[in-house]
Amino acid sequence: MSRRPAPLFHEEQAFRQHKVLFLLAILPAGFLIVSIWQVALGHPLGTHPLSNGNVIGWTGFLWLLYLRLITLKLVTNVEAARLTVSIGGLWSVRKISLAQIRNVEVVTYDPAIDYGGYGIRLARKGRAYIAAGNQGVRLTPAKGMKVLVGSQRPQELFKAIAASGTRVT
Repeated sequence: MSRRPAPLFHEEQAFRQHKVLFLLAILPAGFLIVSIWQVALGHPLGTHPLSNGNVIGWTGFLWLLYLRLITLKLVTNVEAARLTVSIGGLWSVRKISLAQIRNVEVVTYDPAIDYGGYGIRLARKGRAYIAAGNQGVRLTPAKGMKVLVGSQRPQELFKAIAASGTRVT
């Protein structure tokens, strides 16, 4: 049984924008209030209320969805020949061959202005994978658009990519 070698770099970053966490909680919290009002207190809401089973089902589903969304993490790995970026089990893994990278640089950016916010973004400046903060590594491939990988440890990410033989600046 062969084991995969340990990555040169591994980082997991949580998405912790408090405004977003609050906004995501509004719908599940609203359904929880409706559940209490309709199911526990016996006051149907509206002229054509949902059945108690539907209210409870939707409330549970929305809370499970909320809990899944708030536990997402941006996972970045640098291995011998490639860089992989994924959002912890929710998004397919993006694999970038380091042999195709023409240039790598550590950058400071404004997530909102430069890329339109956090998450997986496609902007004028290229594709971005951002979970938190304002620093990362920008990769310039031989073909295609630039890729920004946000990191709380951009210097270490840069060194791991440089260790693979990629040209760096």
